[in-house]
Amino acid sequence: MSTFLELGLKEPINKALTDLGYEKPTVIQEKAIPQIISSTDDLKAFAQTGTGKTAAFSLPILQLADADNKNTQAIILSPTRELAVQIGNNIKDFSKYIPNMKVVTVYGGANIEEQMRALKKGAQIVVGTPGRTVDLINRRALKLGNVEWLVLDEADEMLNMGFKEELDNILEVTPDTKQTLLFSATFPREVEAIAKNYMTKPVEITSGEKNQGSDNVSHEYYLVTERTRYPALKRIADLNPDIYGIIFCRTRRETQEVADNLIRDGYNADALHGDLSQAQRDSVMGKFRKKTVQLLVATDVAARGLDVNNLTHVINHKLPDQIENYNHRSGRTGRAGNKGISIVLVSNKDKGKLRPIERIIKKKFVETKVPSGKEICQNQLMHLIDKVQNIEINESQIEEFLPSIYEKLEGLSREELIQKFVSLEFNTFLSYYENAKDLNDLSTRDNSRGRSSSEDMSRFFINIGRKDKLNPAKLIGLINDQNIGDKIEIGAIDILDTFSFFEVDKNFENATLEAFASNQPDFDGRSVNVEITKKDRSNGGGRKRGKKPFGNKDGGFGRRRKTENASDGGKKISNRRSERPKNSGDRKSGGFGRRRRER
Repeated sequence: MSTFLELGLKEPINKALTDLGYEKPTVIQEKAIPQIISSTDDLKAFAQTGTGKTAAFSLPILQLADADNKNTQAIILSPTRELAVQIGNNIKDFSKYIPNMKVVTVYGGANIEEQMRALKKGAQIVVGTPGRTVDLINRRALKLGNVEWLVLDEADEMLNMGFKEELDNILEVTPDTKQTLLFSATFPREVEAIAKNYMTKPVEITSGEKNQGSDNVSHEYYLVTERTRYPALKRIADLNPDIYGIIFCRTRRETQEVADNLIRDGYNADALHGDLSQAQRDSVMGKFRKKTVQLLVATDVAARGLDVNNLTHVINHKLPDQIENYNHRSGRTGRAGNKGISIVLVSNKDKGKLRPIERIIKKKFVETKVPSGKEICQNQLMHLIDKVQNIEINESQIEEFLPSIYEKLEGLSREELIQKFVSLEFNTFLSYYENAKDLNDLSTRDNSRGRSSSEDMSRFFINIGRKDKLNPAKLIGLINDQNIGDKIEIGAIDILDTFSFFEVDKNFENATLEAFASNQPDFDGRSVNVEITKKDRSNGGGRKRGKKPFGNKDGGFGRRRKTENASDGGKKISNRRSERPKNSGDRKSGGFGRRRRER
């Protein structure tokens, strides 16, 4: 493999690449850079996501552009704001040792006046989304009459998003002598149409086979029903304590709903979709890059161009409408030489859609079973032990406390100390997954798409909630502590700010009331009051839309993670009448009547 210097790039560019840690060019860079430098022919380039396409087209443009000429010499179009910003930032990094080279990125959702002022000062390279680029052309703030290079990045996605008219308008104001460079990760018929309409006898280069998936990504699928889809998602997350991934959804509504449910259940999750403002999107991505957010729930369009190299997993909550998009999704992981896993949650009805994807990516999906509670607990415990084993001890900070600690624990044997330590960390976790049902048996009523088992459950009000540091696992533990019955089944749980709701098997309705009344338990010093509620039949039997039953029979546990809410306003606020316990009267602490709930 060549070095970047051997590809013909000048010293200032090589110096910047060295600073950025670039050592050897990727296959697509090794093929594209000399081709663009040495020829004015149009170019079609195909490579998997994460193989360095941005450097493949931007480095030769920087090599050839005239930094002393302030006219716009290159226009680079991308389908999304995130991808445009990423490309612009990359080119700025590559050109930091080239005096007078200016790069301006233009996109919707940002102040157009500021973008116009930046363009007026002169920019040899402009990166933009099609809509904002056309707007600036119409305002005569962006002049493309001297353009020498037009780059269409992720051209197939621009067509999918309906930008054909904008592309036509942009090309009308560019000179016929320009060199058009088309870069894409997939090769659908639409890309051939672009080449036919916008390019002249283009040269074609590929990195590997067209559309083929990355060799660093393994592909797995889990069979689920609509009822088990979300519990299976939680179990996959719980099986992988260090998971850092993107969960892809098809719609904005589905994206926000899945993110809300994960946040509610204690996961470090957030949503990324088109309903968020640019400031909110930047905030979400900032948290995700810092790994404050471990699970990013996103639409296909919003996730295009995410510059994150260390993702462990991509999870397809549902398959994309267009199967070519699966390659874009899976290409988010397994980047920069790392290994990654792409997971699909698929129903029996949609399982057949995997075969055409396999033909595209030239790989087989491996069927994987939804993990059991025992498997998850084993993984979590071993992960904790590994952390303890590898923790660095700073004796200077804890030395003065050690004598008191040793004295306090001197009566415990090594085995007892380990048992207490593990129990302290995992009692609620182990209790949560105790007797967790098998989600792989799709024939059972609880796992099928049949009638909701809510009709067989009684719903209870309890006067403690999120502000009391209550979570589903603690509530299940509290219920189990009342010794209501060995075979009691716990259904849906809703943890709210100052009170909560839970469901149990109708057969244990009276036993539940009697147990709490006679035991008079408390929770962290607060007296616990449990009362039966009336279900709101007009709203699906009292169960909130989007909520799935979970608990010790269902699976999925929000590990102790810091919970980051979705970017200040990424959630919609809606009003819903809460349920009133029988004979409860008005409770100031319970906030009955109308209440606000984050969605």
